[in-house]
Amino acid sequence: MKHKCIHWFRKGLRLHDNPALKAALHDCEHIYPIFILDPWFPKNAQVGINRWRFLVEALKDLDSSLKKLKSRLFVVRGVPRDVFPKLFKEWKVTRLTFEVDTEPYSQIRDKEVMDLAKQHGVEVITKISHTLYNIERIIEENNGKPPLTYVRFQTVVKAIGTPKRPVPAPTREDMKGILTPSSDKHDENYGIPTLEELGQDSSMLGPDLYPGGEQEALRRLDEYMQRTGWVCSFEKPQTSPNALSPSTTVLSPYVKFGCLSARTFWWRLAEVYQGRKHSAPPVSLHGQLLWREFFYTAAVGIPNFNKMEGNPNCVQVDWDSNPEHLAAWKEARTGFPFIDAIMTQLRQEGWIHHLARHAVACFLTRGDLWISWEEGQKVFEELLLDADWSLNAGNWQWLSASAFFHQYFRVYSPIAFGKKTDKNGDYIKKFLPVLKKFPPEYIYEPWKAPKSVQQQAGCIVGKDYPRPIVDHDVVSKRNIQRMKAAYAKRHGDPSNSQTESKGQKRKSASIKEMFTKKAKK
Repeated sequence: MKHKCIHWFRKGLRLHDNPALKAALHDCEHIYPIFILDPWFPKNAQVGINRWRFLVEALKDLDSSLKKLKSRLFVVRGVPRDVFPKLFKEWKVTRLTFEVDTEPYSQIRDKEVMDLAKQHGVEVITKISHTLYNIERIIEENNGKPPLTYVRFQTVVKAIGTPKRPVPAPTREDMKGILTPSSDKHDENYGIPTLEELGQDSSMLGPDLYPGGEQEALRRLDEYMQRTGWVCSFEKPQTSPNALSPSTTVLSPYVKFGCLSARTFWWRLAEVYQGRKHSAPPVSLHGQLLWREFFYTAAVGIPNFNKMEGNPNCVQVDWDSNPEHLAAWKEARTGFPFIDAIMTQLRQEGWIHHLARHAVACFLTRGDLWISWEEGQKVFEELLLDADWSLNAGNWQWLSASAFFHQYFRVYSPIAFGKKTDKNGDYIKKFLPVLKKFPPEYIYEPWKAPKSVQQQAGCIVGKDYPRPIVDHDVVSKRNIQRMKAAYAKRHGDPSNSQTESKGQKRKSASIKEMFTKKAKK
């Protein structure tokens, strides 16, 4: 029997390495590629305008690629459990295919849809392609628990073997004899939404530095893979958080939306590494993909992963509630130029370097403001193009020293950290032009500049740019003691912990040490 198939795009907004799409085309006469604009997301997730734009661009790119195969993308509005029964009947569907999604809401949604499909006699085929591995298998191989250290995680996946190779994109030959029935009113009924339809004000958009879509993702991948020396020597902690142009690949938004397959990325890297000396996990580019997998696995295996309460792996901390400080952090008004420049870049461009994320996350939580990582998680969820449920929650727990990373006494300085890679403050001048005339010796601490220097710079601190909202030296010391108390409550005195018992002094850690600490534990 020839099937009438729906392939349901959610993440995985691509044709390459899409095994579920390939499965849909087997013994198929009609194919309906759909994307559902599910109202759950704008209601329950924070989605900023830059990420909406990225999604719209990715959908346009996908529709364009499908047109080349004489097909189209159907964008359907509605709740999946309401939408599917109608489509099953209207299109006489016999098969539904989609990519596995491990997020909590997605699991509930997909079970509902699979139950509906069964009631309508529709075969369901799901395939794993958003992650390198089957996450459930990683947990099974680790005695039913998620590995909680990077080294343990590496041991488990090494035993499983290398990730599966990606499958090729469908061709015109694969589409021979397969139709996508569509009408002249296709764009009217199933067209890609505008930002206005999504309730967004286009005048609020920042620069479109990272356009969405599979073609852009593959172009960027090709561009980076040609830089073989750079790829082989890449070490994430050695890249700069405040370079004027990104010092990393910025492929993360494309992997998040599935415009770029993680497996394709992995195997392209493997080709570059072949026969050459290269860096290794956790700091290499392969290592970055394994970090992603690590947090995906933790998110599946740990209950209430995106919350403190009810999360058994998370230190329970008595965070402060301070709406004024939270707003100042979010709106780049802390009075610390390095922090404010990062938060400005985040809002404008939808991306900041990983180590810049470290700096602002530490500042919000255990370093300075003592505000819950859950509040920071919400802001990143709204503003980051690459906001990913598992990675966002995992990284915020790490950076607040609530889970995974426990050396809470190692605090990023909002002044000294940025100076390491940008003494002149060019990054600050770019994103905070009000400070651009300050000399380098005051650019990170403008409040220390004499009044005459402030006047010459055309910026009076306290009037044109805020004073620091906290005294870093004072609050960071106090917060270390507060964190010590939280740890003592959970484990007993942390000075007897593994990190201390090895005789390590409480010296200032290098970025590389902080980045790889989990691997050593």
